[in-house]
Amino acid sequence: MSIFDTFERKHDYLVCVDSDGCVMDTMNCKHFHCFGPCMVAEWGLEAWKDEILDRWNVINLFSMTRGINRFKGLAMALGEIDQKYKPITGVKALQHWADTAPALSNDGAAKAAAEATDPDAKLVLEKALSWSKAVNAAIMELDESLKVPYNGAKEGLAAAHQFADVAMVSSANRDAVEEEWGKFGLLEHTDIVLAQDVGSKAACIKEMLKFGYDLDKVVMVGDAPGDCDAAEKNGVHYYPILVNHEKESWDEAIAVGFGKLQSGEYAAYGAEKKQEFLRNLGG
Repeated sequence: MSIFDTFERKHDYLVCVDSDGCVMDTMNCKHFHCFGPCMVAEWGLEAWKDEILDRWNVINLFSMTRGINRFKGLAMALGEIDQKYKPITGVKALQHWADTAPALSNDGAAKAAAEATDPDAKLVLEKALSWSKAVNAAIMELDESLKVPYNGAKEGLAAAHQFADVAMVSSANRDAVEEEWGKFGLLEHTDIVLAQDVGSKAACIKEMLKFGYDLDKVVMVGDAPGDCDAAEKNGVHYYPILVNHEKESWDEAIAVGFGKLQSGEYAAYGAEKKQEFLRNLGG
């Protein structure tokens, strides 16, 4: 049974919301303490640790590739490392898989590794899976004080839930986001949880649209270019949570953005917000 089989549409409006870096103030700490360090450990990159971790953070946090799928970010970073620091066995196979796989998840990596006939491809995919599992374990071990919602996020979800169905649409690990959202009472303002195991954000939104929502009554709330792309691929609106301006962004969503959506006046407003979003990430 698919997760979509248990969903029941209740409203004319749909608000899709990302988790890390959008609702949860966890994106920086997960990359600082988990993603980058686990890559350094898995591939034995300690000799260049500082430079490599700085570059990892630029790729994943502070540029137009912010919020990229973990396996795409890994393929990008290892490709640079292969050129600059140390040969990475099978890196081209990893890049090809990250560019073409229908589902970039642990299950997808395990399946690709099992089916790989080239030894180098099998090795790099197995290591990518090992890395991803280590990341998930490290995230679960993070100090709880680091995993909190942004000020205004819970209020924003509650405001959206008054007039819309709310879908969490995240590329993060399901267990981690469900634990985080459950702890802070965010799931009570959420109708369906679509995480890494379900598919890409664009694919998740596409599936939600099959419930018959008018495109002009759907918005994706996110903090990264991938969130914006997922919205645009499906012809729905995008509302940005701006990096380093998260509370102000949620406050504006409640005061202005959701009203624009309900009044049918979102298009021009959304175009202005997108430009603001691009400027904030240097795009």
